[in-house]
Amino acid sequence: MIGAGVVGLAVARRLALEDREVVVLEAEDAIGTHTSSRNSEVIHAGIYYAPGSLKARLCVPGKLALYRYCEAHGVAHRRCGKLIVAARDAQQPALERLHAQARANGVDDLQWLAGDQARALEPELACVAALLSPSTGIVDSHGLMLAYQGDAQARGAAIALRSPVQGGRIVASGIELDVAGAQPMRIQARVVVNSAGLHAQKVAAALRGFPTDRVPPCHYAKGNYFSLAGRAPFSRLIYPVPEAAGLGVHLTLDLAGAARFGPDVEWVEAIDYRVDPRRAEAFYDEIRRYWPKLADGALQPGYAGIRPKIQAPGEPARDFLIEGPKDHGVAGLVNLYGIESPGLTASLAIADHVHDLLR
Repeated sequence: MIGAGVVGLAVARRLALEDREVVVLEAEDAIGTHTSSRNSEVIHAGIYYAPGSLKARLCVPGKLALYRYCEAHGVAHRRCGKLIVAARDAQQPALERLHAQARANGVDDLQWLAGDQARALEPELACVAALLSPSTGIVDSHGLMLAYQGDAQARGAAIALRSPVQGGRIVASGIELDVAGAQPMRIQARVVVNSAGLHAQKVAAALRGFPTDRVPPCHYAKGNYFSLAGRAPFSRLIYPVPEAAGLGVHLTLDLAGAARFGPDVEWVEAIDYRVDPRRAEAFYDEIRRYWPKLADGALQPGYAGIRPKIQAPGEPARDFLIEGPKDHGVAGLVNLYGIESPGLTASLAIADHVHDLLR
């Protein structure tokens, strides 16, 4: 297993539950230091994804499984709900299309609200219409990863930190991996799951004997977040009608009730988590479309995350790409590319899917 993010740990747990010998190789000195911990921590309902896509097919059952898991394992979470808002009349057709798409994905609990009905729930909200998603929630992503890790280790899995995979090769008896770190080693495995996130393409391309035409491009979409000084007047998440490369600058809450806004979309060439305070200017404009009372100076630089996109800037959004032996011809290998949102929500369902590809 390569990568100890939320998806990698979920897969490790799933395989360990079958009493497989599982070793998780993680390049960093802790679990989940990249995309898994630098996001909105939202449990998504399954609204935004093209019907029939992997994202749609895995998000809806993943959401249900995640709520059950959090309740059973004491992982902090809250089913707070979300409002997707049309700030002006011209956005209502897009909201209607989103509603229809959600129904096609099996999300049957959305409620259409007129502007006054939405403001009855959230008085400071400015909109002409909204969709209420009662099954959207928030989760402690680090607590979730610790729970997955604990389950995996309880069934004998080992987590090897500071163990970056530098390359490897396809051999007759399986897959050999060259692992760097304080004690460089070579590991041979019958099964390898590449869940390296931002580095998944690099890992796949470094395996000698793997068909290079099966490695898709990877583009980094940095998402900056700004925190709100003071308490937000909202009890639910607030999302604008989605943009092309993301879901717009939305308001999310953490489990303590603090509000943050983001992410925006900043295409970058390298991993860099610094937040430029000057980007706040565009945030104010976006947020005031649905919260006009946002005060000047209320936004403070928070944090940033990077989403591994398969599509280039300006191209249509791409689905998850999860390829097993039947796709690329290498026995025992599964590569996961472009695992961004709703990867956290769908993590348990993704783990089941990977398990099925290996059967």
